[in-house]
Amino acid sequence: QVQLVESGGGLVQAGDSLTLSCAASGRALSGYTMSWFRQTPGKEREFVAAISWSGGSVLYADSVKGRFTMSRDNAKNSVYLQVNSLKAEDTSVYFCAATVRGFITRNFNEYEWRGRGTQITVSS
Repeated sequence: QVQLVESGGGLVQAGDSLTLSCAASGRALSGYTMSWFRQTPGKEREFVAAISWSGGSVLYADSVKGRFTMSRDNAKNSVYLQVNSLKAEDTSVYFCAATVRGFITRNFNEYEWRGRGTQITVSS
């Protein structure tokens, strides 16, 4: 069992930056593919980014490419999402997810565990 807890969200102005963190407990994350998704009421859940177990491969959604950076620190059992140049449309609940699958996937149904999320609200 893996428990994931996100933090770092907040209320910011358009153009601001934040760093989201996802801390894991229960198991070492070093063997897991990790991802970030976001969910806004009334909208479909959206893939944001995913990173391989080693951190050597990262996949981004087109909507965040160039603005968001995902990274991981297996020694700290954590993954991060640096979000820059925030826009109003980035307002959402951001949550991380983990899978033992050995490949990066943007398919939420392929992730076995997820956290509850952290809210980012961007005012324009």
